[in-house]
Amino acid sequence: MRPVLVGVPMIGLALGFAVRAAGHDAAGQLIWGTATVPVLVALGIEIAVSLRRREVGLDIIAFLAMAGALVLGQMLAGAVVALMYAGGQFLESYASRRARREMTALLERAPRFALRHGDHGLVEVAIETIVPGDRILVPRGGIVPVDGTVGSDGAVLDQSALTGEAMPVRLAAGADAMSGATNAGMAFDVVATRPAAESTYAGIIRLVEAAARAKAPMVRLADRFAIVFLAATLTIAGVAWLATGDAVRWLAVMVVATPCPLILAVPVAIIAGVSRAARIGVLIKGGGALETLANVGTVVLDKTGTLTSGRAALAASYSRGGFADDDLLRLAASLDQASNHVIAQALVAAARARGLRLTPPEQVRETPGSGLTGLVGGREVAVGGLGYVRDRSHDGAALPASEPARGGEVAVAVAVDGVLAGLLVFTDEVRADVPRALADFRAGGVTRIVLASGDAREVTETVAARLDIDAVESEMTPERKVLAVARERDGRAVMMIGDGVNDAPALAAADIGVAMGASGSAASAEAADVVLLVDRIDRVGEAMTIARRSRRIALESVVAGISLSAAAMIVAAFGYLPPVEGALVQEVIDVAVILNALRALGGPVTLSRPPAGVGAALDVGKGEPS
Repeated sequence: MRPVLVGVPMIGLALGFAVRAAGHDAAGQLIWGTATVPVLVALGIEIAVSLRRREVGLDIIAFLAMAGALVLGQMLAGAVVALMYAGGQFLESYASRRARREMTALLERAPRFALRHGDHGLVEVAIETIVPGDRILVPRGGIVPVDGTVGSDGAVLDQSALTGEAMPVRLAAGADAMSGATNAGMAFDVVATRPAAESTYAGIIRLVEAAARAKAPMVRLADRFAIVFLAATLTIAGVAWLATGDAVRWLAVMVVATPCPLILAVPVAIIAGVSRAARIGVLIKGGGALETLANVGTVVLDKTGTLTSGRAALAASYSRGGFADDDLLRLAASLDQASNHVIAQALVAAARARGLRLTPPEQVRETPGSGLTGLVGGREVAVGGLGYVRDRSHDGAALPASEPARGGEVAVAVAVDGVLAGLLVFTDEVRADVPRALADFRAGGVTRIVLASGDAREVTETVAARLDIDAVESEMTPERKVLAVARERDGRAVMMIGDGVNDAPALAAADIGVAMGASGSAASAEAADVVLLVDRIDRVGEAMTIARRSRRIALESVVAGISLSAAAMIVAAFGYLPPVEGALVQEVIDVAVILNALRALGGPVTLSRPPAGVGAALDVGKGEPS
């Protein structure tokens, strides 16, 4: 409809000038007036609908300007205003579409059908019918329709639309495949682990739709200012008419105020900022969250899954008795294949990451929570805690009296054929991107960083000692985390970053809640205002930079646009800017303001990389225990 409303006055203006050039002035005036009417009628309908919703906007100025031009016989001015107004609305619509590009791209990519393996081959089915356990073929270039595990030998996925990472990710058989990723390699099978409605991508779609509906405080402020601007415009126009007795002066002021950059610039800049953040894998739920993100003064952080990965990882190995480190790890991991314990799974994962060939264990006997024994390649292996392995080895005196591990670390002893073979130390390591994230917070104006964790004090303080953190709160329940967030309020916004179900209340209580959506719980993602689609906390600092820049650009556009419009209205009131020229001047102002607002989309997006030397900074060593 908008292109038609632009085309009618454009054709009418051209035709009217042609008819006048042929010497038919009256016919030209009639054509200009006729070309104004469709835009005037369409605008009148829009205003009536808005008034029924009790919304008063600046479109009333455009309506009065066009109607006044027709009444006063200023047909050319009416046609020019009609073209400028329709063109401005079309430009605003285009700018908004461009600003929303990254968000709408996520919606447009959502798959609706999938190829499911059945008894008689592949069948195309609606993704709503997929249930856990279904085997789905993802063709080359296709979108992974549901969360699942790779059912083929491997897969190569492009997750850039979700996480902002440009490089494809190679996944081994059995690895988790995120819904919404694009198959960048050969066709592969994925075994569904969740229904489509509960998958990661479906959740992202719901969050994007909610973000698109949200209205920023600054936009609502602009709506309130619109009433003030409308009153000021009518006052200036009325005074000009009364003072001079010239109704054309009234018309000139109305024309030069149509449309208003106040209602064009703010939504475009805010939407552009939200869209740009989505480009780097940070989903901000609307303009209100973006504005709050720009004013964060205190950050409260969860530990497990936020500052740390939330998964045990092999930090060091201490081998003895002629065993090499890889032999120690291979024997222990081969036995631990029979256990579901979280440390056993981490041990097996570490061995596979090194490419070690594991042997199926035999005669396995497990004492839950303590350890297990069994045969690996004909050798008797025991893996578990210090006490468990000491009781099953001939040289128990060789074991240290206590674990050679720091707070937050766990030592696993390994004995082979009754002889101590060594120790494996596991830890929930600090994420490599955390130091940079904290530095970005400080650079962005954050004055206080608090670690609030449910872990024991020794573990929490060990992690905090390695990082730039101002205060530590340990052994926190969900209720105490909410209270901790409330205590930190000092006039500036408090941001809470977490990932678990237990963090959801604190995320909701904070001024701005950020959920680790790529690895966190659905509850935390729903409660948060910002969701990280990529498992990197340093993207929060980049999103804060984007938020501050977008807000600054929106304010610049408003101040500049209103100032220029007010100056033009005063010039028109004194008779130095006739209606036709005034419409052209205002259109130049509007275009300049919208283009300036679109700057919020511009500039290179630099994706953070883990800083070098993090492993060394965490003092992870290797060697023989003393």
